[in-house]
Amino acid sequence: MNDYYLLGRSGLRVSRLALGTMNFGTGGFHAAYGKTAAEAEPIFRRYVEAGGNLVDTADFYTAGESESILGKLLPGVRDRLVLTSKFTNTVDPTDPNAGGNGRKHMIRAVEASLRRLGTDYLDLYLLHTWDRITPVEEVVRTFDDLVRAGKIRYAGLSDVPAWYAARAQTFAEAHALTPMVTVQLPYSLVARDIEAEFPAMATTLGLGLTAWSPIGGGLLTGKYQRSGAGLSGEGRLGGQRAVSEREWRIVEELSKVSAELGRSMAEVAVNWVATQPAVGSVIVGASSVAQLDGNLSALTFSIPASLRARLDAVSAPVLGPPYSMFTPSYQSWIVSPGLGIGDKPAGYQPPVWNAA
Repeated sequence: MNDYYLLGRSGLRVSRLALGTMNFGTGGFHAAYGKTAAEAEPIFRRYVEAGGNLVDTADFYTAGESESILGKLLPGVRDRLVLTSKFTNTVDPTDPNAGGNGRKHMIRAVEASLRRLGTDYLDLYLLHTWDRITPVEEVVRTFDDLVRAGKIRYAGLSDVPAWYAARAQTFAEAHALTPMVTVQLPYSLVARDIEAEFPAMATTLGLGLTAWSPIGGGLLTGKYQRSGAGLSGEGRLGGQRAVSEREWRIVEELSKVSAELGRSMAEVAVNWVATQPAVGSVIVGASSVAQLDGNLSALTFSIPASLRARLDAVSAPVLGPPYSMFTPSYQSWIVSPGLGIGDKPAGYQPPVWNAA
């Protein structure tokens, strides 16, 4: 990976594929598919050797073990990495202020993450999930305080409504506070819901999208088969959820496109997400070095326009009002296409006004 994108409207350069470490560790909510420190180390080393620099974790992952494992792997490579962590989820169910997005928990959470990671600062710190309670102004001002204190370098958001991200960015700009540089969201061929709001918001307000779950939790790898109303196969999705007919159609078309390209389904799925508008980086996880190598090869080819069109068509989200009103066909009700109103042609030069 030798290509790096600026993240949002910032000078921070990140690799187009980020390493997700939600499975580093065997504790907490993610224990069922977690990896021991010995199993996680070669995955981490391979990612760094391949040129990756964006490492993503959170205090919630494997009950803090993900951060602790990374802390032991960072010496010698810390300065070259864009180390990212997140806060929101509770670390003490008996304490009402040990979770959420309030100032008290934000400061407590970042200090705890820094201790586990064995570092003085985080390159990027994200609000993990909207808590529906904390005023966005409180979050933005606390981010700014953490930057000024040297605890973090950049701030961002994860899994929030578009209006919340827009409010945060606008408030930061209006008051000369630390801006948000990214919004981290789920995005894949089977989950394109964010397209209704987020890409346009991100490009307008200077936030780079960071996509997680680009292979739909594993559904887009081809390792699952129909089983009644659900699916079967080796993996954490097996028997856990129903799969819609739309999703199966996407899987089938992806399989055909992948075969024509001579690439794995996972490679094509990741490539599709990484090359979508406004996407700065895609988070990929791995349970082995071999699986990581497969993900890293996702950007070594291009999807031809004809094949991309097939993937776009089969996975197109169904948008209801008001989003269905923002289409070219509906816009003809606003201005008649016969009037020839549109963008200026390339090379257009405005006329020079001559006072004479």
